[in-house]
Amino acid sequence: MEYYDSSTVLYLNGQFIKSAEAKTDLYGQSMHYGYAVFEGIKSYHTHNGTRIFKAKEHYDRLQRSAELMHIPFPFDKNELIKQTYKLLEKNNLKDAYIRPLVYCGTNMSLSQATESSIVIMAWEWGAYLGCKLQRVCISSYQRPNPKSIHIEAKASGNYINSILATTEAKNKGFDEALLLDIDNNVAEASGANIFIEKGGKLYTPSLGSILPGITRATVIKLCKTLDIDCIEKKISVEELKNADSAFFCGTAAEIIGIACIDDTIFPATWTETLGATIQRTYKALVLEKQNYEVII
Repeated sequence: MEYYDSSTVLYLNGQFIKSAEAKTDLYGQSMHYGYAVFEGIKSYHTHNGTRIFKAKEHYDRLQRSAELMHIPFPFDKNELIKQTYKLLEKNNLKDAYIRPLVYCGTNMSLSQATESSIVIMAWEWGAYLGCKLQRVCISSYQRPNPKSIHIEAKASGNYINSILATTEAKNKGFDEALLLDIDNNVAEASGANIFIEKGGKLYTPSLGSILPGITRATVIKLCKTLDIDCIEKKISVEELKNADSAFFCGTAAEIIGIACIDDTIFPATWTETLGATIQRTYKALVLEKQNYEVII
């Protein structure tokens, strides 16, 4: 996939420049140690024009991630949102994926950063996991011990764990990996949170060993609006495999159903599940086809 061409521009430290002309420091901490934080944001072409979904929440989390990782964040978030809309306009993008990245300068020591830069990029990108139900395997890789790193920070280095898990899954012929936590309870996918349905209720792993996803929070709010019971709790592998259905959610993935976990096929017909209801409602929400002011 090509993410940019000769006409693409990005936003770098207050300026719009050609993506092909952008440069980075090969002696930077981010390059050598994965010491950076980022966000994944989506914009949608709605009847109200191009709208960035939950822009404030994403930039708030970007700042929080930087603070947790001791990376300076001297940026005005309202200005960043404004410039993100300009970036979409300059690249003639409406339905787009947006990637802000805060990265560190020259420093080969293992000490906290004293300076940082911000770059914002955008490109056309469909649903990250596609549209078909996912065939998923439980990964041999676990999510890191939450006492070893800030799991709640969307930090670049954390995603090496995701790359390993996804690579293993695809090499086994699956679409995606599901990682467990250090206690062998269900955690999340490589880049998405998980919900399971059982007996007319939804369940999702409680916070602690997972990224507190913005889409996850949106799904929980949608459940309240739709009068669907949604419980946050520790979920065992046995509970997962005895579920009626399951789905992943994330900004890039949106809402995508799961066909099976390892060799366990979920019995419910996807179109009749609570997950499918959430999928339809979420799409209406991001496209602003209904009035969900209580949520957004």
